[in-house]
Amino acid sequence: MNAYRIPFAAGIDALAPSTETPRPLALGEVRLKLHAASLNFRDLMVATGSYFAHSETPVIPCSDGAGEVIETGPGATRFKLGDRVCANFFPHWVSGAQTPAGIAGSFGGADDGMLAEQAVVPEHSLVAIPEHLSFLEAATLPCAAVTAWNALFVAAGLKPGASVLLLGTGGVSIWALQLAKAAGIKVVITSSSDDKLARAKALGADVGINYRSTPEWQDAVLAATGGEGVDLVVEVGGQGTLERSVAAAKMGGTIAIIGGVSGFGGAANPLALIGGAKKLAGIFVGSRAMFEDMNRLISNAGIRPIIDRVFPFAEAKAAYRHLASGNHFGKVVVQISG
Repeated sequence: MNAYRIPFAAGIDALAPSTETPRPLALGEVRLKLHAASLNFRDLMVATGSYFAHSETPVIPCSDGAGEVIETGPGATRFKLGDRVCANFFPHWVSGAQTPAGIAGSFGGADDGMLAEQAVVPEHSLVAIPEHLSFLEAATLPCAAVTAWNALFVAAGLKPGASVLLLGTGGVSIWALQLAKAAGIKVVITSSSDDKLARAKALGADVGINYRSTPEWQDAVLAATGGEGVDLVVEVGGQGTLERSVAAAKMGGTIAIIGGVSGFGGAANPLALIGGAKKLAGIFVGSRAMFEDMNRLISNAGIRPIIDRVFPFAEAKAAYRHLASGNHFGKVVVQISG
């Protein structure tokens, strides 16, 4: 089968085609024919060497893929041939709280991922694709969407009428926007582009703030919420944004730490956390059970993900470069097969 491999920290240019020999299935495994994969900021981190988990040998990248079951191994009974499925980001985190064992392996980091024509995965990692979604759309679910779900409804436990601040218009933020609006949550979103803010408002965002023209955007968030702040900040920026995110959260609010697009090591004033009874929550994607709960909302609300651009399999390197440019709105997807 055809695939791509990339050595850790070797850069986007090192992403190279590879011909793989499919291996036999072990107990409880299934083989997938993959139709699409989507990229996350984490894939750029693997390429640049800033991700904390990696393989010593070139890895098949991408945690996110969608496909169909084409072979089942001994003892694999949860799915049948032809079923449309995605694998959870952490194959062994099925339910319950995050544990070291549950996050011991992840696709596209230390273990081979989804930028390939086929993948062999444990059947307990799989979830069914919502019926109304295409393979291209479903490929956007495993990392960004589940991360957004975890932040909104698990870590922060938001209910209808609550409020959330989203930083930027990348994959996690746009998924959080769609999920939040489906659940009756007020959304404030930031971007450096007025055009992207207009597109976010078309998706239901209640308030848009241009952080380039309004560098003290936390003050604008407070103004938009009657001086209270938001119940949750989905913090994807990292260095340079965390202190403002804490200031934008209401008393008793949550700042969900998703990633560090601008780097890590941002400081937060402990007094602001103590005095405001505010909580920092680290979000590391989520469990299969979270994925399944999220899919029920997606199905019931008829949500369709926002795909910025689809690249053919032969142009996977161009997909990486497009993601790295920061010009995307929503998800960048690679079509592997028709």
